[in-house]
Amino acid sequence: MGAAAPPAATPQGIGDRLFPDLGNPGYDVSAYDITFTYHGNDKPLDAVTTVEAEATTWLERFNLDFSGGTVRSVRVNGLPAEFTPVKEDLSVTPAVPLPAHGRFTVTVHHTSDPRGKGGGWVPTSDGLAMANQADAAHRVFPGNDHPADKARFTFRVTAPKELTVVANGLPEGRVTRGAATTWTYRSRHPMATELAQVSIGRSAVLRRTGPHGLPLRDVVPAADREALEKWAAKTPGQISWMEKRVGRYPFETYGMLLADASTGFELETQTLSLFERDLFARTDMPAWYLESIMVHELAHQWFGDSVSPRTWSDLWLNEGHASWYEAKYAAERSGKSFDARMRFAYEHSDEWRADGGPPAAPKPPDPGRKISIFRPVVYDGSALVLYALQQKIGAPAFERLEREWVTAHRDATATTADFTALASRIAGRDLTGFLHGWLYEPTTPPMPGRPDWKAARKPA
Repeated sequence: MGAAAPPAATPQGIGDRLFPDLGNPGYDVSAYDITFTYHGNDKPLDAVTTVEAEATTWLERFNLDFSGGTVRSVRVNGLPAEFTPVKEDLSVTPAVPLPAHGRFTVTVHHTSDPRGKGGGWVPTSDGLAMANQADAAHRVFPGNDHPADKARFTFRVTAPKELTVVANGLPEGRVTRGAATTWTYRSRHPMATELAQVSIGRSAVLRRTGPHGLPLRDVVPAADREALEKWAAKTPGQISWMEKRVGRYPFETYGMLLADASTGFELETQTLSLFERDLFARTDMPAWYLESIMVHELAHQWFGDSVSPRTWSDLWLNEGHASWYEAKYAAERSGKSFDARMRFAYEHSDEWRADGGPPAAPKPPDPGRKISIFRPVVYDGSALVLYALQQKIGAPAFERLEREWVTAHRDATATTADFTALASRIAGRDLTGFLHGWLYEPTTPPMPGRPDWKAARKPA
């Protein structure tokens, strides 16, 4: 009797409640080495992605998340491997099965198409940038596209020599041959795929030094260098402001990427936050408001980037903290009341929960609109949870919690349960029941110390 045919390739995922098809079981990635060759926004980039990983079980076949280009070849441990695209996955069958706990390397020769929809590459007026949150990194390169599996990244990008390339981490040199230059960047800390960033364009790089000698670089359109310098110059002071509250900045560099692009959002890509250039050209917003947006993305470097969510339902830990420090900074700079902002959030909290679910159990994304998990409930609605917690345990304990949280989980992932456990330990009493109501119930609990605050009920 002949051997049974192997089962058909199927999409896989790690079962995330909000993005069940993201990520892949069976292995942990330790590093990505990604090579891009840029030919213009109207053509796919040639790319080679090398993934270093460790198998967590015996693997006769495994999947990578990828749907943003054409796969030309796959090699596993240097040997040609069979591969099959299946929905938004790439199913790979190595020539030799992979033993549990063994390390292996996958090299994928592919294209990366900037013309696709659904996120990933973002066209700018003079090149490209990335916006991979929440589920778009696999439209740029193959990998394990879920924040639970963080890894170190190296980018090697070849572009026409008149263009400038900047990516996450620190530069490791550039080489010009003929009409093209190859730029290399390497991250010193693990990073979620959604936080990857590569900027290609006619850019100026503004350099300065931050606290403790931290190297800073801001990437701006070359033609706008002088106009945008005043905004970039605010970053060192903002880092110092954050460090006084939560401890030392967690990475090797920082800066803003002010892209001439229309995204509708700003994004905390690790060490190089993405902003729309036009945001800083507006005259209808006060300076303190724009600065608070800068602080929001900066705060994410601690909350969301260094400490990443284990599941997408833990998103409130990212956005609630970033909104908290944004609001604190805005109150200091504007003279407006922080408590008043939190009271406004409380009054609208039930409406936000009805629309988006409670903070730690957000509703799944609307069909075709995966960015829709980023609703008001995960921003000020989640900062309100932190406000209630501070009211419950007192400001000194809350400040200690913030510092210990980012220290205990630096360069790792963490869950809502982890946060509850640490808050309980620092408070010296079990806060599980208290935080459950704030994080998981459809209606907002009474605010400690604020009996006059009332949540508006949304009409049926």
